[in-house]
Amino acid sequence: MTRFGYTLMTEQSGPKDLVSYAVSAEQVGFDFEVSSDHYFPWLAAQGHAPYAWSVLGAVAHATDRVELMTYVTCPTMRYHPAIVAQKAATLQLLADGRFTLGLGSGENLNEHVVGKGWPTVARRHAMLREAIQIIRELHSGDMVDWKGEYFEVDSARLWDVPEVPVPIAAAVSGDRSVEQFALLADHLIAVEPDKDLVDSWHDARRATGLPGEVRVIGQLPICWDTDRDAAIDRAHDQFRWFAGGWAVNSDLPTTAGFDGATQFVRKDDVADSIPCGPDLDAIVDAVREYWEAGFTDIALIQVGGDSQEAFLKEAAAPLLDKLRSASH
Repeated sequence: MTRFGYTLMTEQSGPKDLVSYAVSAEQVGFDFEVSSDHYFPWLAAQGHAPYAWSVLGAVAHATDRVELMTYVTCPTMRYHPAIVAQKAATLQLLADGRFTLGLGSGENLNEHVVGKGWPTVARRHAMLREAIQIIRELHSGDMVDWKGEYFEVDSARLWDVPEVPVPIAAAVSGDRSVEQFALLADHLIAVEPDKDLVDSWHDARRATGLPGEVRVIGQLPICWDTDRDAAIDRAHDQFRWFAGGWAVNSDLPTTAGFDGATQFVRKDDVADSIPCGPDLDAIVDAVREYWEAGFTDIALIQVGGDSQEAFLKEAAAPLLDKLRSASH
């Protein structure tokens, strides 16, 4: 059965609001909740970027049922992997085993703030591979010493290790990243409904005797509103960065850069790529591409911090009913 999630979009809401939305999303029936982990919003119009791990700790305490996940954390630049290992273990304890650590190779927008420069894609992937290995070692609870190509760990041990191991999901985008991470991670994260990518992930795991049918976790933006024109305006104002694609987005360093790179994106372009307005069936059709491509978990981003309460109160429950009915 396909599971549907709600995105705690740290770029468009403050921390207290995010916790409130998380509680409401659980009550309305979402299966899981994912949180972005940014130092900057993509566009200044979004207006927020609280610390995701503090928010998730509060959400773990305030909720009971929904699974939680970072979507995604970069454990290589802004955070050392030993620190990510500790944060993830602690959050798993707070969440009583409901947490999955979603990891990716990062975006310049967030990682540049510590002044270490911005590596090439190949080097970022190599760093992520090493980081995952370190996190796995530390989650064993043993003392760890590590001297690798990119990281060092000196006599580190996690003293609070959850009984339920922290699953790791890795964000991939092509055959090369599938080859590098299918055997290291437990689950797949992808941002496009690419069936070939999903099949390649499963095949790579089966070829080495690992379980092939694991979670495939996707995400897509929607902009529900009773007024379609208002929804399009909001999506254009706050989410037109999405039009650049991840190959471009990962390299831009500032909100001003995203603003400049998307200045010629039209409202019609946004409306063509993001379902906008009150039509729930149009949202279902957009989400359908993901489960047809083999995604097991699909998280929705409701665009606009000011629209969350209305979405959760008026649209979320009937939308979930339609999604579950259509995906059976």
